[in-house]
Amino acid sequence: MKKTLQAILTGVGLTGLGFTGVGLYDLGRKGLAITGLAFTGVVSTSMALSFPAYASSYELEAINTEITIPWGITQLPNRDLLVTDRLGELYLQPTKGEAIKIKGLPDIVVKRQGGLLDVVLHPNYQDNGWIYISYSAGTEDKLNTALIRAKLQQTGSDSDSDYELINIEPVYTADKYESGAVHFGSRIAFDKQGYLYFSIGDRGMRDVNPQDISRDSGKIYRLHDDGRIPKDNPFVDDKNAKTAIYSYGHRNPQGLALNPHTQAIWAHEHGPKGGDELNIIQKGKNYGWPVISYGVNYSGSSFTDLTEKEGMEQPITYWVPSIAPSGMVFVTSERYPELNGNLLIGSLKFAKLIVANLDGNQVTKQEDVMDNLGRVRSIFQGHDGYIYIGIDGQGVFRLIPEVTAG
Repeated sequence: MKKTLQAILTGVGLTGLGFTGVGLYDLGRKGLAITGLAFTGVVSTSMALSFPAYASSYELEAINTEITIPWGITQLPNRDLLVTDRLGELYLQPTKGEAIKIKGLPDIVVKRQGGLLDVVLHPNYQDNGWIYISYSAGTEDKLNTALIRAKLQQTGSDSDSDYELINIEPVYTADKYESGAVHFGSRIAFDKQGYLYFSIGDRGMRDVNPQDISRDSGKIYRLHDDGRIPKDNPFVDDKNAKTAIYSYGHRNPQGLALNPHTQAIWAHEHGPKGGDELNIIQKGKNYGWPVISYGVNYSGSSFTDLTEKEGMEQPITYWVPSIAPSGMVFVTSERYPELNGNLLIGSLKFAKLIVANLDGNQVTKQEDVMDNLGRVRSIFQGHDGYIYIGIDGQGVFRLIPEVTAG
């Protein structure tokens, strides 16, 4: 179904096509028809265009170039980093020196998109020492996403230290399915009330999992920090439901973050061919996959004619063609004044960093911050104020603003 909306085209960044100003666009599945201006035509993309015109310049400072698929990054109070490699290793990366492999990991099934995934510290880490880790668990033939928490123990001297996970506790283990080793999610986030959110993709079972709340996968979950189900979760009174579910109808969310300005949880997820989405996650809401979508099958064939339906949420914005979003952070650091207050998103497909400029809950425009980077897998803002970037096949980097002379 087509929708006619009003857009400020300069805000979206369409000046490079030879027109500026305010007009109407007719946003349909096949493109963007512009009217009301001297130019009328069709642009084969959605409202989520981004353009490589950014005022400030940045460079990447290498932190570690050995980690193959740096899926998750977090920072300890002493500014050392914890970094997951999807290939099944967890590293402690000191501020100076070589990374150290951490021992004591659970059994991880490393297969296709599965492996060691996200890592996040408890908001009260300095008091309780809990680290949260998601990974794919099970067997080669039957697996799904699991979430644990553990503590980090140092042994040996500072100059010759070993590190090990201890006190491992299961937080959530999704039902394991005999499906392809794809769409595990998984990202982890806490809100200001201390609730724990995490995502699991549909596990490649498009027509089975996402719309069925009695099944895991294709969902975003909410728990207490120890894995207990909150009494006000939306489906606690449904005897057939997975009561940890907070929202459903998701394909493969690989970005999850707390908006510090509104305290809402935001998520982005991979579409199929086109139709990547950015959503505000609300209690009990259905985000539509695969009943509604702005994408098509990888072959180009259609699996649905619907882009909206009553009872299903619309994204804040979406991307056609797909950017393959992975990782995101709301920038609050004063080290990046032009990014501050906005949303930084990684693109696997187009090998770039995108900033989505925000006005409340609206994306007003998108711009490329850096391009030609490689597959941007993870983004993290440390308490030292720096943004850290994980890039497949290249490692972990610190984003450094270019110093302006004068």
